[in-house]
Amino acid sequence: MMRSLWAGVSGLQAHQVAMDVEGNNIANVNTAGFKYSRVNFSDLLSQTSQIATAPQGELGGQNPTQVGLGTQVSSITKIFKQGSVETTDKNTDLAIQNDGFFVVSPDGGKTDKFTRNGDFVFDADGNFVDSNGYIVQGWLQDTDTKQIDTNAPIQNITIDPGMTTPANPTSSVTIKANLNSGPSVTNKSLIYQLDSTGANTDGNKEVAAGAPSALDVGTLFDETGTSLALKDGDNFSLIFDNGTPVTTTFTYGTGAGDFQTTEDLRSQIQAAISAQSTGATATVNSSGKFEITNPTGGSSLQVSVVAGSQNNQNLLDIMSPLQGTIPADGSTKITQSLYSATHSSSIDIYDSLGTKHTLQTNFRKISQDSSNSTWEMVISVPDPGEISTLAPKNYLATQITFNSDGSLATPSSLSINYTGNNGSTGNQTISLQMGTSNQFDGMTSFDATSSTTNLTQDGYTGGNLTGIKIDETGTLIGSFSNGRSFGLAQVAMASFANNQGLESVGNGTYIQTSNSGDPIIGQANTGTRGSVQASSLEMSNVDLSRSLTQLIVVQRGFQANSKTITTSDQMLQTLLQLKS
Repeated sequence: MMRSLWAGVSGLQAHQVAMDVEGNNIANVNTAGFKYSRVNFSDLLSQTSQIATAPQGELGGQNPTQVGLGTQVSSITKIFKQGSVETTDKNTDLAIQNDGFFVVSPDGGKTDKFTRNGDFVFDADGNFVDSNGYIVQGWLQDTDTKQIDTNAPIQNITIDPGMTTPANPTSSVTIKANLNSGPSVTNKSLIYQLDSTGANTDGNKEVAAGAPSALDVGTLFDETGTSLALKDGDNFSLIFDNGTPVTTTFTYGTGAGDFQTTEDLRSQIQAAISAQSTGATATVNSSGKFEITNPTGGSSLQVSVVAGSQNNQNLLDIMSPLQGTIPADGSTKITQSLYSATHSSSIDIYDSLGTKHTLQTNFRKISQDSSNSTWEMVISVPDPGEISTLAPKNYLATQITFNSDGSLATPSSLSINYTGNNGSTGNQTISLQMGTSNQFDGMTSFDATSSTTNLTQDGYTGGNLTGIKIDETGTLIGSFSNGRSFGLAQVAMASFANNQGLESVGNGTYIQTSNSGDPIIGQANTGTRGSVQASSLEMSNVDLSRSLTQLIVVQRGFQANSKTITTSDQMLQTLLQLKS
């Protein structure tokens, strides 16, 4: 009978512990990151009054006769079930989805604690801390490489609230554009005849347009943007008559005596009129027109424009205004305007001081054959900047070619040395990346409107830190007043072989034990570690409906055990009454 008393006492004690645990669960129903606990019971050693016997002949075996001695709390298990995630209005609040713990330290990383409560803030010194003042551990950006090395040891995450980023001089410009190869263009410019100094006939520097001194006439367009579409052998004739008619035929092609470029045609016209009138000149004027001038003292010229044996009506229409008389009094005759296919784009680049300069690229189609097309490319910067050792020093001309399928042929890149002449570091090397040769990942030349689809550069001016946001990998991304964003630090996460083996030390934190295993430190979203959700907190995983139901179960268990004691007491009282 005494055994039942002590069994009841053990039941009361065990259920008292269960009540304490459930009370703690309910008390922390609104504690961020809290994980509820469950009490597990087990029976005590039973008293054996008769051992088990094996079957003997015709007599069957007998089971042991045992009386249990009560119950005990065998373990209290922490349940690391995912809590619901609540969105907050604080961008430094972090919630973990799935497994893992944040790492915090109260002593600069000498000892680590682990938590699921991501209620973090920056203190006055820029330390990233939890509500206990423990500093969150992770990795910082390397000031030299600007990268975050997650293979390095973790340390305090501290970000200077007055952080600035220095200017980064441009080292690379990437351009992706299409230069129209078709028979009709919308982007076009007048052609010019340049002299050896780079000046056109009206004396203006034609730097921005980048026109070469000779253009393939077969690549030119009329004022409607329609290609002349010349083929080898296309020709026309000019008849000059100053008393004796002389016919000169001009044939487009690459053969001896043929013209191909604007300079070829101009010089052939010049030779023809010089033979008819002393001092007469043929030029290409600033309006993109061939111009014949007959000065005073020469011979009056009667000009006829005649279709050739292999007529090209477009070319004939261009030249037809030369028809008529040019008196020897300084009078002129001019053709219709000729245009070339062009395209321009510009981008701001930065020097070592963070000063912004405009880098302009201008393209003009200058030749085309059956295998490729060639465009003049002029790169220019505003004064007093320099990119060339030759005068004028603020522009550099080169050529870019394309294959017959529209892919880039050469070059794939071009380097320039920029000097701003404003106190910044000189000879700043800038690489202009135009794509991969024989590929379509950069510059192309298709039958489509000329357009720039992507133009980027890697420079920027200096800036001050204006805000921080955190991504799902736990990277703290700083936004600066210059419009740039950089990863400044990354929050470390820990996982354990046995989460239930961790020891709770209050304030929402845990420490490792011999049964939790060592922490495996790494990035979020790697290994068994979950992802990080910013502006969110993980709520307590306490289920009130379960906890309240468990209270009833524990209460009834406690009451039942108390009945065991009172009933045993009544039986003892009855026994004592036998003597009286």
